[in-house]
Formats: sequence, structure tokens, C-alpha cells
Amino acid sequence: MSTELLEVPTPQPMPVEETTDAGPRISNQLEKDLLQIFKLLSDETRLRTLLYLAAEEELHVTALCAKLNQSQPAVSHHLALLRVAGLIEARRDGKHNFYSIKQGYLQQFVGELFTSITAPDGDEIRFGNFVLKHADLFSASE
Repeated sequence: MSTELLEVPTPQPMPVEETTDAGPRISNQLEKDLLQIFKLLSDETRLRTLLYLAAEEELHVTALCAKLNQSQPAVSHHLALLRVAGLIEARRDGKHNFYSIKQGYLQQFVGELFTSITAPDGDEIRFGNFVLKHADLFSASE
């Protein structure tokens, strides 16, 4: 049996590549808005609520409770968070509240994000095999 010690090589730090291109920059406000929206939508109930509202255009709280299979207080809590964030709006009809996606906010938000992260001469963003293309949604309605 050998008593010889093996020399274990010390790991060398990986070289850090310096780049002059810092990548796409977004405004501090847009970054803050992104964080808020992603935090809100990381909750399954809130994400599903927005998807139902997008599909149905407007829903009563009771209908959302049935679709989400949750109690009225729980759904109302999620709706309040989405409303305070400016993602949805409420319309009162008698004793009932109807909720819908706030028009213009998400379009404006996504448009600003897209403009911030695309190349100055480009109208698309590539994610592997996926391509996201921008169309000016506001010019058609003006």
C-alpha cells in the first residue's frame, strides 16, 4: 500500500469575458412594473383569473368563484390585488361587481417592454425557435 499523497489540482477561476454591450436596458419604472406584474402573476389563481377575464371579457365574482373553484372571499382578495396593480377594473351593476381587464394598460406595458428590448431597427425578439413580432396596435385604432 502506497503512502504517497495525491496532489489535487486547485480549481482555477473561470475567465470573465468583458463585454462592451450591456444588453437591452429598460427604465427603472418599467423594471419595477415588470417585477410587480410577475409577482402578481406567479400566483396560479391570479394568473387563471386574468386568463378567464381575457377569454370572457367580463365576469361576475360568482362566476369567477365557480371557474376557480374557490370561495368568494379568496377570489375577492385576488381581484383586489389585481385591481390595485391596475391590471383589471370593476364595474358595479346593482349589488354585483363585474371585472374585466383594464384596456390599454397591458398593451402599453408590453409595447414599452418590446420597444426597450428590441434592436433599434428590428421588430422582433427571438427566444430559441420562437419569434415574438411587434405590430403597432395603437395606430389601427386612432
